Amino acid sequence: MKGHPSRQSFGDGLTTIEELEETARRCRVHIVNMVHRAQAGHPGGSLSEIDLLTALYKTQLRVKPEEPDWSDRDRFVLSKGHASPGMYAILAEMGFISVDDLASYRVKGGICQGHVDMKWCPGVDFSAGSLGMGLSFGMGAAIAARMDKSERQAYVMLGDGEIQEGSVWEAAMAAAHHELGNLNVILDRNRIQNDDFCEAQMRMFDIPAKWRAFGWNVMEIDGHDMSSILEGLAFLASNNDGPSILIANTVKGKGVSYMEDNPSFHGAAPNDEQYALAMKELGVAA
Repeated sequence: MKGHPSRQSFGDGLTTIEELEETARRCRVHIVNMVHRAQAGHPGGSLSEIDLLTALYKTQLRVKPEEPDWSDRDRFVLSKGHASPGMYAILAEMGFISVDDLASYRVKGGICQGHVDMKWCPGVDFSAGSLGMGLSFGMGAAIAARMDKSERQAYVMLGDGEIQEGSVWEAAMAAAHHELGNLNVILDRNRIQNDDFCEAQMRMFDIPAKWRAFGWNVMEIDGHDMSSILEGLAFLASNNDGPSILIANTVKGKGVSYMEDNPSFHGAAPNDEQYALAMKELGVAA
């Protein structure tokens, strides 16, 4: 098994499926609020990733919100950094930042910049911009942990459009070569990228087979079913013979009817009427 029993003290072992789902619902409300307020941002990929981020932060990631720069924390890299509203939402729910801080999203000088930035926001370990960079960074974090003889883990979230980048596969090959059992990838496979459905832009064929061919441990799950997500996180935690990837099949815009599976909301904000409908669907009273 990866890690050590002491790691369990950083996750809430008593957190129920229902509590995780409620946290994810609140995060969805935060996401839509942020993007609507700014009239800019990336709601679709934030909504597709948030069930995964909720489970990861609430049950698995070894971090201290009261000490965000704790040197022996696990590292989380949001390589698809434009989906920052999802990360800011869970950071607020975890106590790294306040809910009031979310109002600074895409505001000049605010801590919640359009792409996650470790210089601005507590709890962010990777400054994102160009896609395809995060896995290399995560691999470096995993190697550093090994050199430090630390039990800390490195987690990287990729988007499926992002894995069209060649740099991802260079890092995948290197991670297997170095047998990095403390490197874990979560692929948010929502099947949509900036311009269209991924299959229309560039087919990637058998994605699980590609990762297996590069020497990775692979598991596929439903990325919106909390029980499946927890099983997937346990899979990541149980492998130490090399890097592991959890391929999470998700729906872009999950939770807001008109955003679901809709390429138009990769990077567009809802208008006032759409915002009101989203709040109603997410259980917020008018």
